[in-house]
Amino acid sequence: MPDASDSHRDIHWPSGFSPAQAHSFCQAEAVVHAPPATAFALLADVPGWPGWVPGITEARPGPLARTYEVLFHGQRFEVFVGEQVTPRRLGWSGVGAGVQVYQAWLLTAVGGGTHAVVANVVRGPAAKSLAVLFPEWEQHLNTLWMARLKRLSESAPDGGDGSMRAVGGSPC
Repeated sequence: MPDASDSHRDIHWPSGFSPAQAHSFCQAEAVVHAPPATAFALLADVPGWPGWVPGITEARPGPLARTYEVLFHGQRFEVFVGEQVTPRRLGWSGVGAGVQVYQAWLLTAVGGGTHAVVANVVRGPAAKSLAVLFPEWEQHLNTLWMARLKRLSESAPDGGDGSMRAVGGSPC
């Protein structure tokens, strides 16, 4: 079971998706040398995810506002953007075959850029199986996602250079 004490205190977890209720939980953070609005614009552009998010090959608008259909490693997910406070907070939930996920992003202005935090809670039989077969799967994806967000944000006209590290959670 993940250690809920590793969760960032400013993340708003929806009912049923706290780290204490997860089958997998992990968190990563980085300093992105670009303004929060630059990183936020990349994260909030769900149809643009296939161009830079690891494993996502398709993302298109769903039938309702703030919903999307996303193909992640060939698996279909229904995604709902639940929390969006421009340019500081973004949270979305996704439901796929045997898995439910909630991913939260916090973007805080700091000297020279943005402190970015991403945290995931994953539930369901698929999450349990992956945790047994490849315990570091989620942390690996978080690290790749964060590295690409950094690279794209920092290569934007208002970007720069920065550093990244993974933190907290169980080995997920």
